[in-house]
Amino acid sequence: QVQLVESGGGLVQAGGSLRLSCAASGRTFSSYAMGWFRQGPGKEREFVARISRNGGNTYYADSVKGRFTISRDNAKNTVYLQMNSLKLEDTAVYYCAADIQYSGSYYRELEYDYWGQGTPVTVSS
Repeated sequence: QVQLVESGGGLVQAGGSLRLSCAASGRTFSSYAMGWFRQGPGKEREFVARISRNGGNTYYADSVKGRFTISRDNAKNTVYLQMNSLKLEDTAVYYCAADIQYSGSYYRELEYDYWGQGTPVTVSS
């Protein structure tokens, strides 16, 4: 079992920045690829970013590429999402997720095995 707890969400003006954190409980954190998803008002949950077990490979949705950066610190059992140049459409609840065994679809919700409770991000104009 893996417990994930997101933090760092809040209210930010368009063009601003925010850094989200996700702390994991497991002793084998370094064995899991990690992802960030988000769900905006009235929308389906969508893929945002993914990072490999050792942090060597990252993947981003086109909508956030160049603005968001995913990173991890395995010594701290924590994954981060640095969000810059925030836009109104970035408003959503952001979730981190752990992938125990890769099945070939890093951008799909069903790829991931454990989820955090989410942290809300609101971008104002």
